[in-house]
Amino acid sequence: MTLSKSFAVGGDHAGFDYKDQLIDYLKEQGFTVKDCGTYSADSVDYPDFAHPVANAVESGEVSWGLLLCGSANGVAITANKHQGIRAGLAWNTEVAQLVRQHNDANVICLPVRFISLDEAKACLQMFIDTEFEGGRHAGRVNKIGCV
Repeated sequence: MTLSKSFAVGGDHAGFDYKDQLIDYLKEQGFTVKDCGTYSADSVDYPDFAHPVANAVESGEVSWGLLLCGSANGVAITANKHQGIRAGLAWNTEVAQLVRQHNDANVICLPVRFISLDEAKACLQMFIDTEFEGGRHAGRVNKIGCV
């Protein structure tokens, strides 16, 4: 996998309908993708898919993560249990921009029951295109970890 152009993607049954389409969207842009499931719309437990995405980002296997579920709260909470993860929930492009720009998020969590597929793509694209601003935000981000 090319680290600078790589994503791990996962989600629960609510995110299943968007997952493959967003994976295709990423691949069309030259990203390599690690698909962490789920692989059907059958009911599953979101931590079973959020942890593998977070592990892949935290270990450096991939650059970024994308998590999908109904509200995106469950996957965000789960991913943020990992020390090296800054998972941000985004429901529009402005929030997607801010989680990268101000919080240096390395995982984007999308609430698929509340946004269209086009909005999900727009949020993902904004996340990809936005650089961490650093400056005054760097000190804040450095205080996030609990060690």
